[in-house]
Amino acid sequence: MNASQKLTALKADIVRWGVELGFQQVGVSDVDLAEAESRLGDWLEQDRHGDMHYMHKHGEKRSRPADLVPGTVRVISVRMDYLPERQDSARALLDHESRAYVSRYALGRDYHKVMRRRLQQLASRIEEHVGEYGYRVFVDSAPVLEKPIAEKAGIGWIGKHTNLINKDAGSWFFLGELYTDLPLPVDAKASGHCGTCVACIDVCPTDAIIAPYKLDARRCISYLTIELRDSIPVEYRKAIGNRIYGCDDCQIFCPWNKFAKPSGEGDFAPRHGLDSAHLTELFSWSEDVWLEKTAGSAIRRIGYECWLRNIAVALGNAATTPEVIAALESRLDSESDLVVEHVQWSLAQHARTAKEKNDV
Repeated sequence: MNASQKLTALKADIVRWGVELGFQQVGVSDVDLAEAESRLGDWLEQDRHGDMHYMHKHGEKRSRPADLVPGTVRVISVRMDYLPERQDSARALLDHESRAYVSRYALGRDYHKVMRRRLQQLASRIEEHVGEYGYRVFVDSAPVLEKPIAEKAGIGWIGKHTNLINKDAGSWFFLGELYTDLPLPVDAKASGHCGTCVACIDVCPTDAIIAPYKLDARRCISYLTIELRDSIPVEYRKAIGNRIYGCDDCQIFCPWNKFAKPSGEGDFAPRHGLDSAHLTELFSWSEDVWLEKTAGSAIRRIGYECWLRNIAVALGNAATTPEVIAALESRLDSESDLVVEHVQWSLAQHARTAKEKNDV
């Protein structure tokens, strides 16, 4: 068996090992991301990244894998499905009058830890087979253009909402990467299949998808509720509805997700009832309770203050009830000016609603 044949056989083994470790798909790409680098540059120049300063912090390392990890010639890209339940359940919860909506990816354990552990196991298995080699594992933890890499690795195509879509599995999946110096055979780039569909653009609550394949993060509810640390702009608060952490609308209404299946990963199963919790209950959590409930969760990253900020906005969009008003009023004496500001806004929404009813 010559060198080329050995690499082809190794790749087949890697794909098989990846599936055995719980990944639904494994692909390999080269490191030429010139096209993606150009798109990223334009996006940054237009300030559509908002306060996500890390997007330009590392310069070209994000789009040039060998600059980030010297010696890298290939990227092994993997996907892991995470949808914890049929997406009909998610759709039914959108803009619910009393319950919270948490992005489906954050209902269970932190995917970073789950994926990183599996990828490290894959890397170790490769090492057992070939001996010492150069590699580095990434799961949304460094300047990596994971979606363009996955697209080149044949995992799926970047849709008009800028998420990755697989024609057989939809888009409810996580991505991870293994940078390596092994010159493995590469997969064919996935072709796009969005066609004339604009469902994701039409349903975006804040019109964040400003054109096909173009997202203004500053308007995106995922950005507003997760990345932003300041006040949520007033013009977007009503549109946020009951979404207290992230937003899945563009995925829920994407026709390709009719092929998505619930994940069998126990780590991604909803914890602490977050898949259907009442807003008033979540708003009553003390910081100690919140720390306990979010241990090992991706939600932990936003901090308790932004948690209360987000729920305050959602309560302002909820049905006006004595319980909702009491919950909001209980936080008027919060030590956080950020929380108080959003509570006051929400109370004003309910006061306006009450006045309108009385005027009828």
